[in-house]
Amino acid sequence: MKQALPARVALVAGLHADARRRAVDRLLEAEPGALAIHHDLDRIGDGEVYRVLRDRWGTVERTRVDLVHSCVSCTLREDLVPLLCGLAERGEHSLYVVESWDTVAPRSVAEALTATVVDDRPVTAWVRLAGVATAVAADRLVADLASTDDVDDRGLSVAEEDDRTVAEVLAQQVEYPTCLVLDVGEGAGEAAGGERCTAVLLQLNPAALVVPPEREALAAMAEGGFDAEAAAARMDPATAQPPDSCEAGEVRTVTWRRSRPLHPDRLHRALDDVVAASLRSRGRFWLASHPDTMLAWDAAGASLSVEPCGPWLAALPDAAWDLVSERRRAAAALDWCAEHGDRCQCLTFTGVGLDARRLTEVLDSCLLTDEELARGYSRDEVGDDPFDEIIAAAL
Repeated sequence: MKQALPARVALVAGLHADARRRAVDRLLEAEPGALAIHHDLDRIGDGEVYRVLRDRWGTVERTRVDLVHSCVSCTLREDLVPLLCGLAERGEHSLYVVESWDTVAPRSVAEALTATVVDDRPVTAWVRLAGVATAVAADRLVADLASTDDVDDRGLSVAEEDDRTVAEVLAQQVEYPTCLVLDVGEGAGEAAGGERCTAVLLQLNPAALVVPPEREALAAMAEGGFDAEAAAARMDPATAQPPDSCEAGEVRTVTWRRSRPLHPDRLHRALDDVVAASLRSRGRFWLASHPDTMLAWDAAGASLSVEPCGPWLAALPDAAWDLVSERRRAAAALDWCAEHGDRCQCLTFTGVGLDARRLTEVLDSCLLTDEELARGYSRDEVGDDPFDEIIAAAL
């Protein structure tokens, strides 16, 4: 019987290829009429991409895909989306499982499958993204979140200038989906490690359900629906509202919230200690030297990225508020204080054995003192701002 449109699509991502492949295998077994689609990007640097189709019995087709520009976005736009639309039209399969490549971000695939226009029609006329999952291996999770390796060090880059770190890629893969498949293994030792990994995953992504790589759990994921806009809002440092604290065994998350500005020089000198304190930290913050600019903090492993992400709403005229999203206005309202508006420090840190008290003391020492606030911050008193170059380069 021909399947009705739109066809169900489930996306399975993950840096850990073996765990990801096992999750796809279990999903194919749970859905006998399912077809998996995987783009092998091992040789994308040489201009070669191979599309592999397989069902529960094995490989159905392996085809070289010729792209004008060999990149991930081209693969999505020029091959994956049109392929899925064509397969959906034929209606031969009950479910399409998109297995992404190791370092591909699930967000880029999910948004291609929900926001692309094909022949002047939305892609959602053909396909419905039913679920997004990231599969992780318990024996690699914490080590990879703490890793200082670049993806290129492991032969996993998907572009000539792919300077992302392994920790950065894994953190973003974990934080985006609503299902996390934890591949633990067998035995008491593995079970104990699984409990710690479950705590790490849930604290990095409280919106996700952590499941084992079993047919029933994966079939349930593929029966639901995925809201790409809500997922993007959770990832946006301007709108995220993390919990103040969470603790499970030795895994701890703490969110540092303050209203007064940070002193740029003191913060810059403390960066190494602050970043090293946790596996993962993220959020928004403001500097006394750049009072109108919201800054995004994104750290994984030993790598920190600081980027401007637009003005604070308090720096905008009232008429401009109508131009920002409802989610952004809601976040600003929650952060609002009479003295500084929505300007705030909101940084979340997650780690194993995290010393929250010490971390808080270091961060508090970087804030402007009462005396500095009273006389007003002056660039002339402190000399060069170590963040000027970082902010200017990103603008």
